[in-house]
Amino acid sequence: MKLLLDTHILLWWLSDNEQLSSKARELISKPDNDIYVSHISLWEIQIKVMTGKLEVDLNNLITQLPQNNFLQLPSHTDHILCLAKLPPYHQDPFDRMLIAQALSEPLNLITHDKYVSMYSESIILV
Repeated sequence: MKLLLDTHILLWWLSDNEQLSSKARELISKPDNDIYVSHISLWEIQIKVMTGKLEVDLNNLITQLPQNNFLQLPSHTDHILCLAKLPPYHQDPFDRMLIAQALSEPLNLITHDKYVSMYSESIILV
C-alpha cells in the first residue's frame, strides 16, 4: 500500500507521541507499505516554526526521513489542478493540498482529522 502521512501523523511518528494510534503505527511500520512525506508538510512545519506555533528542527526532521524509509513527495501541477476541484469540507490550505496530492497520485492519506477523511474513502482515519 502507498501511504501519505498527514503532517501531524509525521510529527507524532518521529516523536513517538502517544497520540499516534496503534493502527497508524501498524500501517507505517509494515515493511510492504511505501510511506510518503509531502514537501507540503515540510513547508507547513517550517511556517509553523517561523510563527512560533511549533518547535521542530527541520534539518533534523529531514535527516530522519530516509532513516525511517520515508519517501519524499514533491508537488506537481496535477496536484494543483486537483486542488481546484475539491469541495470546501475543510478550510486548512495545507490539509487541502495534501488531500489533492493523495487523490492525484493516488495515495492513501493517513490522518487523525475527521474533516480530511470526508474527501475520499482512500483517506485512512486513525
